[in-house]
Amino acid sequence: MPSDAVLYQAAALCLTYPDHDLYARLPLLREAAPPLREFTDHAAVTPRAELAGHYVRVFDSEDRHSLRLSRWYDEGDPCGGVAPARFEDSYRRHGLEFTGEEPPDFLPAVLEFAARTGDTGLLTGHRTGLERLRSRLAGFGTPYASVLNAVCATLPTAHDRP
Repeated sequence: MPSDAVLYQAAALCLTYPDHDLYARLPLLREAAPPLREFTDHAAVTPRAELAGHYVRVFDSEDRHSLRLSRWYDEGDPCGGVAPARFEDSYRRHGLEFTGEEPPDFLPAVLEFAARTGDTGLLTGHRTGLERLRSRLAGFGTPYASVLNAVCATLPTAHDRP
């Protein structure tokens, strides 16, 4: 079983726009992160243009499947998430500057942060939102739901948190 850091890094790659780099790394991702095999196997047999179009339909077309964690922040949730402005603060505390094209609350960036630092606070703080996103992706019938399944399986449930 891979470490959570390997899984988070692999999941970050799977949740970004499917480019040539993703396709080149699919065999490595498949072996390094077995919980992601449902997605990597699907991607391996799906033409890149088709998967890219699907990615746009799932993540870019509407806010129902947003990969921005602050979108899922629910102030009424007693286990609430991290306020959107605090993402960059978390990165800075670990000596990292966020310079990506995407916003700092973009799930692949947060997964990469967790993989690099071992700090899962941003993910755990948004567990409820990640579950809601996972559920919506599953209901939509996209293989991206399996990536969220794998990530959510590594996080403590609300009952497990202090």
